[in-house]
Amino acid sequence: MRHWLMKSEPGDFSIDDLERVGVEPWDGVRNYQARNFMRDQMTAGDKAFFYHSNCKTPAIVGIMEIAGAAYPDPTAFDPKDPHYDPNSDPYSPTWMLVEVRFVRKLENPVTLERMRREAALEGMQLLKRGNRLSVFPVDRPHWERIIQLSK
Repeated sequence: MRHWLMKSEPGDFSIDDLERVGVEPWDGVRNYQARNFMRDQMTAGDKAFFYHSNCKTPAIVGIMEIAGAAYPDPTAFDPKDPHYDPNSDPYSPTWMLVEVRFVRKLENPVTLERMRREAALEGMQLLKRGNRLSVFPVDRPHWERIIQLSK
């Protein structure tokens, strides 16, 4: 089992939304490296942190589970969707998604500010300068430390 972090702006889709619906396609990812993580490395049963980004207090707010293998992201083919990609071919799709399942909210969200002060999280992708990825792996020691910080 691998561990991941997946970012979403809470105004678009939040941990509360995922709790309400239970399972949701993680669509709209338009970065090749993030797509490759989902397509090539994520498997059903992997766990992921739900990270609220681009908000007043960015933080890891919950845990979700990868519900199944990656498949083509239909939003890439819909001209009315904001994630439409006119260059993505339905017969050879560029963009993929995975479905995620709500597991739980963290007892206490772990803020970006708190993580930056934590020596045990040094080297975590989220904390690297210039990190723009919305989906990336989390090393097991970092995963375990964030769980500890959330209690």
